Amino acid sequence: MSRRGFPLRAPTWPGTVPRPPAPSRTGLDFDTAWARTPAARVARAALVDLAIRPAVHVLASPAVDGRERLASVAAPVIFAANHHSHLDTGLLLSQLPERFRRKTVVAAAADYFFDRRGKGTLHALAFGAVPMERTKVNRRSAEVASDLLADGWSLVIFPEGGRSPDGWAQEFRGGAAYLAVRSGRPVVPVYLEGTGRVWPKGQRLPQPHRVTVMFGTPIWADQGEDARRLAARLERAVATLADERASDWWTARRRAAEGATPAITGPEAAAWRRAWALPPRR
Repeated sequence: MSRRGFPLRAPTWPGTVPRPPAPSRTGLDFDTAWARTPAARVARAALVDLAIRPAVHVLASPAVDGRERLASVAAPVIFAANHHSHLDTGLLLSQLPERFRRKTVVAAAADYFFDRRGKGTLHALAFGAVPMERTKVNRRSAEVASDLLADGWSLVIFPEGGRSPDGWAQEFRGGAAYLAVRSGRPVVPVYLEGTGRVWPKGQRLPQPHRVTVMFGTPIWADQGEDARRLAARLERAVATLADERASDWWTARRRAAEGATPAITGPEAAAWRRAWALPPRR
């Protein structure tokens, strides 16, 4: 029996003509528009409310402070938090006020969360994740995020670009600040405490530990302020929240006014000294 040819089969390719590379469907090229359709949003709301939120409460019993600071700000906003654990995304999403939670996406590292189709699909559906370049401010990533903000979607972003390797925060990169300057939307500093005890980098399975989520006062870019200055101001705001958690509101604000807020990045010292200088476990 002869084999059926075109159009019932794919056409043959001339041997003397080089084939163009197959289009990429992973990394920054992963399509997540489907994850923001009404059906996907309903599925994600069910996942967050019925699975992620209860799991977070079992593992972490989160205490939430500062929600009242969000009362006067309208969506969309950029939530920028320190990053110690894989728990951070689910924790923050599940503790957002409902008016933000139902229309929020998460900036996720394209090279890690979207390196495979199945993995990317799971994160896009469960967390509303969108692929972003984490090593630098990428024009394509910035355009995607800016378009989402313009369309009314709030954004969760971790300015460190990855989880803490040693318990101290890493220097904030400019992505969140750049988006705030470009979009004209406020950025909300968020301090997450204790998540590194639950599921630190390198640990295979989580273990229960109480955590705290602190929302700060929304920050707007000043007239003429560039992303680098705003990123530094954002990092100081998160450090002030950490200081408030370690001491009290008045002490933290007094130190902030004096420029004496303890850095969340820790001392510039050898690894053993940095480990020794970590705050005591609560």
